[in-house]
Amino acid sequence: MNDGAYTAIVLAADRDPDDPLVRSAGACCKALIEIGGTPMLERVVQALEQSRGVGDILVSGPARERWRGNAFLKDAVGSGRIRWLPPENSPSTSAYRAMEALPADRPVLLTTADHPLLSPAIVDHFLDAAGESGADVAVGLIRFEQIRQKFPRAHKTVTRFRDGGYCGCNLFAFLTPQSRQVAAAWRRVEQQRKNPLRIISQLGWWSVLRFLLGRLTLEQALARLSDRLGVRIRPVHMPFAEAAIDVDSIADQRLVEEITGSDN
Repeated sequence: MNDGAYTAIVLAADRDPDDPLVRSAGACCKALIEIGGTPMLERVVQALEQSRGVGDILVSGPARERWRGNAFLKDAVGSGRIRWLPPENSPSTSAYRAMEALPADRPVLLTTADHPLLSPAIVDHFLDAAGESGADVAVGLIRFEQIRQKFPRAHKTVTRFRDGGYCGCNLFAFLTPQSRQVAAAWRRVEQQRKNPLRIISQLGWWSVLRFLLGRLTLEQALARLSDRLGVRIRPVHMPFAEAAIDVDSIADQRLVEEITGSDN
């Protein structure tokens, strides 16, 4: 364990082996798809290990039968470099179960295995800002315009507010014991991840009307959601376009390979 205050939980559950991305890569599961010869999960673990804020790493998934022959996971788990838990039936449930294995006062950084451009600088910026936010839960976000300027071919899900369109960065900090209450609400949001209007509807119908009229800002939305859930949720505005690039399709994989120079 490093000296960092956070336990990092990496969601690395399996995908259907018939998924086009997994099949095209010839991998046993999504988390172990290679970018430049290195599995995505290994890239994420390396970034977390080099972060000054992360003390230990817990990986939820892939299922053991999927990675039994993978050298990286076999060595990392066997040596105690990372801890492994079997995945649950959804990302939110996997996160909740992983947090249950930790002391309630242990702050948690939650991220995903399909985040191969994650770097120590991204992690440390997020954790520093999260710690200064006064939040129970901090969420990494970036304006869509920043992504489009640097990576114009990136395809992202955009939630649009009065003050602009925002994309997630797969970075969440659970900073207080109260923050663990968010898991149940996340299960509801998770089912509507590709439908921003339904996510907004959880804030109340008046908020939906304001959203439709283009009058709801990101800060207002998070304030309403905080009130609904009884926790303080704050955004961390990320300056790194790379923080929003994950690999969810063959096109995403090709984009990341171009960015890393591993497509030659």
